[in-house]
Amino acid sequence: MSDHPPTAPATVVGATTTSPKGPRHPVDEVPPLRRLLPLGLQHVLAMYAGAVAVPLVIGTALIEAGRLDPGALPHLITADLFVAGIGAVLQSVGVWRVGARLPLMQGCTFASVGPMITIGTEHGVGAIYGSVIMCGLMMFALAPVFSQLVRFFPPLVTGTVILVIGLSLMSVAGGWVIDGATDGAPPVNVALAAGTLAVIVLIERFAPPALGRLSILLGLVVGTLAAVPLGLVDVSGVGEQPWVGFSTPFQFGLPTFPAAAVISMLIVGLVIMTETTGDIVAVSEIVDRPLTPRRLADGLRADGLTTVLGGVFNTFPYTAFAQNVGLVSITGVKSRWVATCAGVMLIALGLVPKLGAVVEAVPLAVLGGAGVALFGIVAASGVRTLSTVRFTDRNVLVVALAVGVGLLPTVSPTIYERFPSWFTIVFDSGISAGAIVAIALNLLLGGERGARGGRGATEGPSAHDAVRGAQLAADPEPPTR
Repeated sequence: MSDHPPTAPATVVGATTTSPKGPRHPVDEVPPLRRLLPLGLQHVLAMYAGAVAVPLVIGTALIEAGRLDPGALPHLITADLFVAGIGAVLQSVGVWRVGARLPLMQGCTFASVGPMITIGTEHGVGAIYGSVIMCGLMMFALAPVFSQLVRFFPPLVTGTVILVIGLSLMSVAGGWVIDGATDGAPPVNVALAAGTLAVIVLIERFAPPALGRLSILLGLVVGTLAAVPLGLVDVSGVGEQPWVGFSTPFQFGLPTFPAAAVISMLIVGLVIMTETTGDIVAVSEIVDRPLTPRRLADGLRADGLTTVLGGVFNTFPYTAFAQNVGLVSITGVKSRWVATCAGVMLIALGLVPKLGAVVEAVPLAVLGGAGVALFGIVAASGVRTLSTVRFTDRNVLVVALAVGVGLLPTVSPTIYERFPSWFTIVFDSGISAGAIVAIALNLLLGGERGARGGRGATEGPSAHDAVRGAQLAADPEPPTR
């Protein structure tokens, strides 16, 4: 027998875990179950509306284009929740060199919406998932060296791209309100959309902070209930779906890999990695855990692996969700195991097809009202990031041209109809077009540089950083042309 006394097991006291080696870092503390479950549920509710929005937007567009059957929407939603849960577990628990081991949640990124719709319309659903898989593999492979590439994505570029994402998606919200009408939106649809927006605003203004974080989700619920007596809510699909079901890999066919589609998504992948980098930096600061290059690479690998799984299970690219970064700051709960609990809840929700059918029953007009708020918030996040930039004439030109080129397909959808498909795949998406222009002009005009510093460099919060306020970087040099 050993002469050493037996090691006492770690114990949980309140929200603090202790061990013979002393108190653990708050990130590694395991809250008691009575706190763990509600804290995990809070993370799920905070991200739910944003999480299901991406499959709703893309799925609805592909159904209208004749590329998907109407019954596919519940599957897209449950598959999205299922893979998002796996991603959250990977990020928070960590497996080998995958996962930042921080309280991070994963969700489908809005950066992929425009390219996915264009790819699906041009080449079919198989091309979407082929390009998503390639995007994820690239993200996984580039994770160790991305710190060398991130300088090409300073706040000037990322803020512009996020702004273009939000503005270009606003046409989707408008299309939901119109709901297929050929002579303008029906007044009842406008009323429902406006009412949903009003509920969101009132909740933000008067509700307690805990409810305020759920304003969009609650707006959807109230708007849907208001539409019931108008006969605009069809719940027939709920009864047709089983209570328990599993996402089938490649349910809509085997993936294909058109070169233009893959290139477009590789560009989006770089934008996603930049978003996730900002969120990992932000949450590391909030929980007071130093961010090493290895931890950052591990977090980016989790993004890449989750995106690959998204392509396999018929969903879309994933990124760290900023809503949950803000929630960590507001609640002060730093435990990564809360995110793990939330991830398990998402996996469970992803195994309930009836839930996807319930979401599908939300009237498009109600979604349109919530979409105005949701996509507007995305655009405002870009503006917030741009507020950290010192605007020289050159920087103004970068933003102006990137936003202008990025919005061309939105304001004039037929502008590239005569161009070959490889061109339209890239430039018919305002997001990828805006990203290309922003990166190229920033390099060409010698504008901002990234974290390595240099003339005109600024270090601001990420495009989705809901925690730190705008901080204008001091620069002793006067504006130059």
